[in-house]
Amino acid sequence: MAETIIGSPANRDSLALTVYGRKHCHLCENMVAALRELQAQLHFRLEVTDVDSDDDLRSRYGERVPVLVAGDEELCHYQLDLVGLDAYFAKIR
Repeated sequence: MAETIIGSPANRDSLALTVYGRKHCHLCENMVAALRELQAQLHFRLEVTDVDSDDDLRSRYGERVPVLVAGDEELCHYQLDLVGLDAYFAKIR
């Protein structure tokens, strides 16, 4: 899972969410797919980072992937928490 940034040029300066995951992880793929579906509605940039590409990330997250992060705030892990994501967007907007 290479780092990718998903988003249109119109929302590049918008809020960035990061999914920390790994290759061949169905939970990671599911979270990214669900976030892609929400992207047009919520207007955010999505970054996907492979924890196995960095020793610090691998140490920090271990098997606890995927992890969704906004800035320094962890929003959820394993499964996308839509209620938590909605609360986060309500708080910042």
